[in-house]
Amino acid sequence: MATEVKVPTLGESVTEATIAKWYKKVGDAVAADEPIVELETDKVTVEVNAPVAGAIVELVAGEGDEVEVGALIAMIKEGAEGAALAKEEKAEAKEEPKKEEPKKEEAKPAAAPAASAPAASTSANTDHPLPPAVRKLVEDKNLDPSKIPATGKDGRLTKGDVLNFLEGGGSAPRAAAAAPAAPAAPKPERELREGEERVKMSKLRQTIARRLKEAQNTAAMLTTYNEVDMTNLLACRNQYKDGFEKKHGVKLGFMSFFIKACTTALNEWPAVNAEIDGNSFIYKNYCDIGVAVGTPQGLVVPVIRSAEKKTFADLESTIVDFGKRARDGKLGMDEMTGGSFTISNGGVFGSLLSSPILNAPQSGILGMHKTQMRPVAIDGKVEIRPMMYLALSYDHRIIDGREAVSFLVRVKECIENPERILLDI
Repeated sequence: MATEVKVPTLGESVTEATIAKWYKKVGDAVAADEPIVELETDKVTVEVNAPVAGAIVELVAGEGDEVEVGALIAMIKEGAEGAALAKEEKAEAKEEPKKEEPKKEEAKPAAAPAASAPAASTSANTDHPLPPAVRKLVEDKNLDPSKIPATGKDGRLTKGDVLNFLEGGGSAPRAAAAAPAAPAAPKPERELREGEERVKMSKLRQTIARRLKEAQNTAAMLTTYNEVDMTNLLACRNQYKDGFEKKHGVKLGFMSFFIKACTTALNEWPAVNAEIDGNSFIYKNYCDIGVAVGTPQGLVVPVIRSAEKKTFADLESTIVDFGKRARDGKLGMDEMTGGSFTISNGGVFGSLLSSPILNAPQSGILGMHKTQMRPVAIDGKVEIRPMMYLALSYDHRIIDGREAVSFLVRVKECIENPERILLDI
């Protein structure tokens, strides 16, 4: 009996993924719940486990293929039969070279006219089953897959190949007439120079690039700046950090203070917590704060739900947990969607000042920076104080300058006098 392996539900608004890596090949034995494939979405990577023990009898999609949620990607032969099949596959693989035909027989097809070579490259994709997402697109557009140049692994047809073919003016009726398919082929990659190497962009990095560019192209983005004196906050933290850690089992950091300061300011200036939907504004009566976390794969923004209701201990515990799981690639899709405002701390990397880019569809993002001792004027005298620059980037379509500046000033007041947060003044 063969069991189907399908693409699992990947989270809200995520409909497809890319096969990043197969851990198993056809004929390999697998144990129940053993990871067999890694899927990459525009937010996270997800491992899919074998539902039963047995052996892989078919891989429907190859590495690099795009697959939709619910699509069939592999077949597993269950139980002892599957284990036996795995042994047979390996045995056949060893015997296969002995069954090769004499090379004299192979020489004849090679003498065919050179004109047949292009036809072979375009029809090679018919030797492999089409991934579900590709099959659906081909059927919807009434295309002949043998007429579409394939660039996937082992001559497989990818969704990108079909889209490039359509953008180049290809269609089923015109395919035969349009002999040269060169316009539909992807642009040739630049030849590498000595000392260079080419690394394909991950799905996550492609999404980061696309979303950041979309934010720049869509929003009327503007940034306002201020500076905050960290003297009182540092003193407060130093006074209570030992007792805080002893009681709650987590260190007292700066981020919880900034989150609380932002929720206070967001309640007073709700436009900064809103978003644009068509010709309407959507105001939110909650503060779901996204905290930007850098990982080896790229920037991710897990969301702290209803941050205005959480204690400092809750916030610090959640931040530590998010940071660890983000680096391990263990964050869930639901934990990185639906934020209403974002905080990004470039100061941990040494940034003194920057202009953060909006995390669409949000309308505001706060940029924290490095705390640095600087001379400032205090009551007519120059003093050396620990200062931090703050930057608020906002969508000017929904947030006016008065609201943006007032929001940032309120955050500044809460940080410079932390007791304001507790007393709500």
